[in-house]
Amino acid sequence: MSLNDQDKIAVAREYFIRADQGHADVLDLFDEDAEIYFPKFGFGYGRQSLFEMVKGFEGVLNYIRHDYDNLIFIPSGDWLVVEGTSQGEMSGKFWAGGKTPGGRFCNVFKFRNERIISLHVYLDPDYTGDDKARFRWGENRRW
Repeated sequence: MSLNDQDKIAVAREYFIRADQGHADVLDLFDEDAEIYFPKFGFGYGRQSLFEMVKGFEGVLNYIRHDYDNLIFIPSGDWLVVEGTSQGEMSGKFWAGGKTPGGRFCNVFKFRNERIISLHVYLDPDYTGDDKARFRWGENRRW
């Protein structure tokens, strides 16, 4: 059974909520063989790879919250593109999409049989702007 656009949006929204709250049942939204992509992590296969990706933030990510009310959803067939912002704290430093260099993202979901079979996350994982050497355009920019 294929999900309609509103159902895909509901599943994606639920993904952000569960992930932000650290709920293990976020895996219930994924197919057993789901493909996960995250910058610097690369590709992972199987829904457990979502936890492998998250482990890279252990001990440094205090919290993250996606701005649910300002997400942009673009459905197309089995695909759903979501653009938005997040805010959070990492290693004691706060970030907020639109206010700091980090925090803007684009996720590409693919669905099959009412589950997420692919999630590709596109963002700069330097949420707090620590990688100063690659800020090649000065510091007075709008985010």
